[in-house]
Amino acid sequence: CMTPGLVIQGHSFNDFPPSPGPVQNPMVNSSRLPGGQGYNSFVPGMYSQQAPAKNLVNTSSGPYNYGAPQNASPFSNYQGPGQTLNRPPIGSASLATAQQGPVAQMPPLSQNSAAASSSAGSFHSGVNLPAHSNWQYGQAPSIQPAMGSQPNHFAHAGATQPLLPSSGNSNPSSSYHVSSAGGPPVQNSYTKPGKKRNSPNIFLHVGSAYPTLPPGYQNASPSAGPRMQYPGGSPQFPQPGLGANSLAASMGGLSLQPEGLRPINLLQDRNILPATPLQAPIPNLHEDIQKVNCNPELFRCTLTNIPQTQALLNKAKLPLGLLLHPFKDLSQLPVVTSSTIVRCRSCRTYINPFVSFLDQRRWKCNLCYRVNDVPEEFMYNPVTRVYGEPHKRPEVQNATIEFMAPSEYMLRPPQPPVYLFVFDVSHNAIETGYLNTVCKTVLDNLDLLPGNTRTKIGFITFDSTIHFYSLQEGLSQPQMLIVSDIEEVFIPMPENLLVNLNESKELIQDLLKTLPQMFTNSLETQSALGPALQAAFKLMSPTGGRISVFQTQLPTVGVGALKPREEPNQKAAAKDIHLTPSTDFYKKLALDCSGQQVAVDLFLLSGQYSDLASLGCISRYSAGSVYYYQSYHQQHNPLLVEKLQKELKRYLTRKIGFEAVMRIRCTKGLSIHTFHGNFFVRSTDLLSLPNVNPDAGYAVQMSVEENLTDMQVVCFQSALLYTSSKGERRIRVHTLCLPVVSQLSDVYLGADVQAIIGLLANMAVDRSVTASLSDARDALVNAVIDSLSAYRSSVLTIQQPGLMAPISLRLFPLYVLALLKQKAFQTGTNIRLDDRIFTMCQVKNQPLVYLMLMMHPNLYRIDNLTDEGALNVNDKTIPQDGAYLMDAGSVMFLWVGKNCGQNFISRVLGVQHYASIPHNMTQLPELDTAESSRMLAFISWLREQRPFFPILYILRDESPWKPSFLQNMIEDRTESALSYYEFLLHIQQQVNK
Repeated sequence: CMTPGLVIQGHSFNDFPPSPGPVQNPMVNSSRLPGGQGYNSFVPGMYSQQAPAKNLVNTSSGPYNYGAPQNASPFSNYQGPGQTLNRPPIGSASLATAQQGPVAQMPPLSQNSAAASSSAGSFHSGVNLPAHSNWQYGQAPSIQPAMGSQPNHFAHAGATQPLLPSSGNSNPSSSYHVSSAGGPPVQNSYTKPGKKRNSPNIFLHVGSAYPTLPPGYQNASPSAGPRMQYPGGSPQFPQPGLGANSLAASMGGLSLQPEGLRPINLLQDRNILPATPLQAPIPNLHEDIQKVNCNPELFRCTLTNIPQTQALLNKAKLPLGLLLHPFKDLSQLPVVTSSTIVRCRSCRTYINPFVSFLDQRRWKCNLCYRVNDVPEEFMYNPVTRVYGEPHKRPEVQNATIEFMAPSEYMLRPPQPPVYLFVFDVSHNAIETGYLNTVCKTVLDNLDLLPGNTRTKIGFITFDSTIHFYSLQEGLSQPQMLIVSDIEEVFIPMPENLLVNLNESKELIQDLLKTLPQMFTNSLETQSALGPALQAAFKLMSPTGGRISVFQTQLPTVGVGALKPREEPNQKAAAKDIHLTPSTDFYKKLALDCSGQQVAVDLFLLSGQYSDLASLGCISRYSAGSVYYYQSYHQQHNPLLVEKLQKELKRYLTRKIGFEAVMRIRCTKGLSIHTFHGNFFVRSTDLLSLPNVNPDAGYAVQMSVEENLTDMQVVCFQSALLYTSSKGERRIRVHTLCLPVVSQLSDVYLGADVQAIIGLLANMAVDRSVTASLSDARDALVNAVIDSLSAYRSSVLTIQQPGLMAPISLRLFPLYVLALLKQKAFQTGTNIRLDDRIFTMCQVKNQPLVYLMLMMHPNLYRIDNLTDEGALNVNDKTIPQDGAYLMDAGSVMFLWVGKNCGQNFISRVLGVQHYASIPHNMTQLPELDTAESSRMLAFISWLREQRPFFPILYILRDESPWKPSFLQNMIEDRTESALSYYEFLLHIQQQVNK
């Protein structure tokens, strides 16, 4: 049987090199097996072996820049001007490694479920908080074992464990309330932390980022990080005078744990994955400041210690930037209704927890330092109902808050929710059968569309002509209007094409029921996507709203027609891939849409090349989203049918904001120069977002324009102004405070490696388009080499052999390796061009939590671990049987080893023996066994934690899906990629030059 990391590509366990220290080999004492030890193997990414080294610098810009920085300057913040390093080709060896992982918990099965109780070893009751709020900074012993030690076998009280929700909090004040978006409470039994679990159904986590907890759950660690505060909470803002500009005294005496300064030899200390989820570093701030700081799930900086000067930043060779998830669904969100929104009169910053109150009547802005007057209305605290305590107002107690905007924040009355669906009904589209799934899903969720009594809806279909549908109230059935002139598109009867959902619901339902059958006999093979989008734009321009377009092939007629750039069934090699659009039609139309508050979401369901590089521009620049279902077919690919149905339901029913703009401000001296995500930059710092959704992430790059020598801290603030689906104008504000440091060692100490890799991934996508894929790959590798070289030469006082890294960057090489293995950046393998482009779309548009899961999958041991069939090597026991669940974000693999226990095979998979497992098994049967119930509940819980629906592939050794599974084993060697150990050797060779 195959255990990850032991026998891969002909390399056995004995291929591992001797090492003077602990390594990541999957060796476990047999006496420890009952505790539930798990294993993780990773396969490295691939490298360009011929191109000269590059750095991630934007050297060109043009109309076809993929998600291009607009109004932006070159975006390397971590190298010196003009600095390039020529490096030799990467060496080749053949090694494999594997990684032990800690225990992870499954969710509750159901209320009062006996089956769930037996494996819910560490469920704890607690207050509702956003997940992942338990951060550790420089205190490694409390969150992970010593380097090289075995992960423990006990129930953790950290963020890995789903917790029981407590009752919600509310405040009766009419001018302030806490809106709850959480689900119903979940009940389950629990045991105390530290109690050893002997259940065979323990799930072992092997990635570096655990799955997000269910709504209503939180971690139970007493050291949990900042919480969303609300009126009546115990934390209080410091007294006037202890603001962001006067923290010198309050920060005095703070020190970081020495553990955070200890260098690690990556070639020797191989067991580097933490025993609990990797959290964002906690900024080194006074407790009163940090407890009201912004949740890193919403607002996160690559460096939690901000360099005092640009020279110091250049010396560190690390990128400075922010990652945002501004419209994330929150279970607790303070909402303020007030006629006065207090802002700085100079820079327009919203008042926040990090301003300084000079007295009761004056406050100093924490971004530009202007002294402002406190408005009379702000003197009264609606929470405590006390006059004269402005520093206790909710606006100054919460780093994340939402304001109900008054009329001065409106250029026009708030728009109604308007949804327009545009369907491809060519012969190719009808053959896929997608209309059946889409129309039924829309029909089932009509009443769940976000909106109010003003909600409007409309439909357009197209092949070589464009078909409109009149849904005027009073008609007995929908009326089709055909426009055959696609050169000069016009809108017939525009007043009857977008109709009120409530008033015309019966006609809308009739249309959705009949549409799938209307074109079954069509022989029209042409696709006039461009003219159809032009028609949709004209129809939506008066109001704004959302266009959802479904396309199944390359557009062939009219404006926007495209020609194949990839031969049918021929996958693009790295040297001739076409990442730039072949026309600017879709970008220009998207910018027109953005100007009229219209966003376009693209659903591409195609088995052939459809030039997503060109089509994707319609969504990228209009703040839309791209969904891609390769080879969708109702009969031949039922997996994608379920995926489309699940994802479309989420898409239709999730929260949405209309006619939005977002601005990011930062303390004087810092400058934002490059933006990443789906939007249009309307001015130098204003992002136009016709639609904003809770599943979209954004990133920005920054530089230090002026020295920050007189500052103890700096702050960043994002403000998102949008119209809710209920017609309310709202402003959601997030504010983050971080300390300023003058020592290079402190810069490294505060490096957030996950945020760094997230920003570098965005930069690499841009570099792939503006330069080449090999340039981007080399730049990613050089980011590791340059930072570790700078650390070795400028921070380490004693030069040591090996590859030395600070604890904060110990996972940097592994994450870069994982990123290089993504379809977006792979070379030497055959990848469909649209697949590659779609992965790039995901990198640019996904929040960090989903990007990390896609890049560095989680691996769970899901069967009972025993000594049966194990190997004994050097007095160590290596299990050779087992079943593993790999969660790679948008896809899951359940690997079943040859000698997997019969109990798991029969009671979970429902077959008699290993050989009976079907090669194309994609669903677990619902069996009347506790093991089956727990397995189904666990997979269901994982799927519920994300906006996309991961397909499950169940595979054994001979499965055709085996290569895809092995491709995600980041540390192991493949035919076209080096192992993690080989990568470290290459990095060491370059660093020690």
